Amino acid sequence: MSNGTALHPDCLALACLLGTWKGEGVGHYPTIDSFRYIEELTFAHVGKPFLSMNQRTRDAVGDGSVELVVAQPSGIVEVDVAQTTTSDDGLEIDLRSIRVAMTPSAKEVTELRRLVVVTGDDIRSEMWMAAVGQPM
Repeated sequence: MSNGTALHPDCLALACLLGTWKGEGVGHYPTIDSFRYIEELTFAHVGKPFLSMNQRTRDAVGDGSVELVVAQPSGIVEVDVAQTTTSDDGLEIDLRSIRVAMTPSAKEVTELRRLVVVTGDDIRSEMWMAAVGQPM
C-alpha cells in the first residue's frame, strides 16, 4: 500500500504485507458452536520504522447488531454496541459504550455514545462523552 512516502529501510522485509487482505474463515472452540466470519487486514506505513495493522472481523451472517472497539490516541479504549436501523434512503447506527478503559495519563471518561446516520450520499457522525465529572 503506497501513500507516497518511502517505506523505511528497516521494514523492507515486510513490504509484501502492505495492502488489504480479505477472506472468510470458520472459528472453532470447545465451549461454543462453530461460526463463520469475514476478516480484513490492512497493513500500511508512514515512512517510520514500523507498520500499522488494522484488523476488522465480522460475523458472516449478521443480525443487525454492531460491536465497535475504538482505541483513541488520547488513551481511552471504548467498547460499544448497537443495533442498526435501515430504511429506503439510509442507515442509522446508534452506538453506546458498555465498557470504557483508560491509560494512567488519560482524562476520566465514563460513558460514550456515537451516532452514525447515512442518508443517500450524505453521512452524519456525532459523538457524546461523559467525562471529567461532566454528564453527556
